[in-house]
Amino acid sequence: MKRWGIGGLSIMLTVIVLVTDGQARRTYFTPEQKAKIEQIQTVWVNVLALTERGKVNGDAIQAVIRQRLEPLGYTIVISREVPADVMLMVKCEERKKWSGTTRAGGDADHVDAPARLWKGPACLFSYILDGRDLGWYREARTPFEDPGAAAKEAHAEKSGPFAMTQLAERLQEFDFPVMIAAEWGHDARLLSLLKDPQTSNKRKLKILSLLPQVGSTDAIPYLKEMMNDTDLAEEAIVALSASGSEAVPLLTDIFQSNPDSAIRAAAAKGLGEIGSHTGDPTITPPLLDYLKESLKIMKASSDINFPILTEVVWSLGKLRNEQTIPPIRELEKKVWLIYDTSKEMTELRDATNWTVKQVDMDGQIQ
Repeated sequence: MKRWGIGGLSIMLTVIVLVTDGQARRTYFTPEQKAKIEQIQTVWVNVLALTERGKVNGDAIQAVIRQRLEPLGYTIVISREVPADVMLMVKCEERKKWSGTTRAGGDADHVDAPARLWKGPACLFSYILDGRDLGWYREARTPFEDPGAAAKEAHAEKSGPFAMTQLAERLQEFDFPVMIAAEWGHDARLLSLLKDPQTSNKRKLKILSLLPQVGSTDAIPYLKEMMNDTDLAEEAIVALSASGSEAVPLLTDIFQSNPDSAIRAAAAKGLGEIGSHTGDPTITPPLLDYLKESLKIMKASSDINFPILTEVVWSLGKLRNEQTIPPIRELEKKVWLIYDTSKEMTELRDATNWTVKQVDMDGQIQ
């Protein structure tokens, strides 16, 4: 495990939670709903399995859901006769029916949100609290869209049962349990998984991507530890950006001293995210210094560290400081004088053009 030189930092981080898509959506809950969601323990899992020939037995899918939710500490019931705090709805279809256009932004833009154009096998997750659908939806899909062709290739007799079996297998890896825990703000359950040495890196990365949504003050020690893991460091840094201004010293140290370009780029991105929400003026100097030093040696594409510089430029645009105007104008000239049609250069030019517009607008300079 590679060390990134931040273990000696003794920085006390008090979390200032930034508003994420998930948090913004939850602000529409009433105080009573929020209190009930925080206390959810018993979950009634209601599975509806539909093939082209009608409703079929969904016990196998229900068993998978139970098996995966119980390790997070939830009590699962499968009957409406048993009292439960919430009803988890899981609708699995051999061919998903078109449901019309969806809204954009927020939850609708998540990778695991329902795909409007998907017509193949899918399981849709939602939940109902006190008889109300609270607008949270996630969708698990099979690798194939045509169940008939896939069943034929697998020498299965009927496409419907085959699709349900494949969806049950998909739910073994689709991490709906951590998505649900994050939606309900159950950070203690997520942090317990992060602490567990048996938790896979893939799952830890998923949890890290959801931690900003939860906004847990208890997450910081785990995030600092995970920044020492080469496989988790980038995601941990992104999650740390949800800590607000108090995370700036740590992210600045990572940006200035870390030897890995991807890690430094992630730190630069995190600083920009914090700056866009807080306007913290201490964020600008280290990013601006990097840009100025880069300009001194920039004569060809080989002189550019594209991952770092591109994120620095994006972040400076979010900070909108007038001191950025001269160097960003100089960068604008240089990136177009250098002949380079690569994807990396295109991305840097896009970032530069956007940042020029952000920092050189009357009335927009801090």
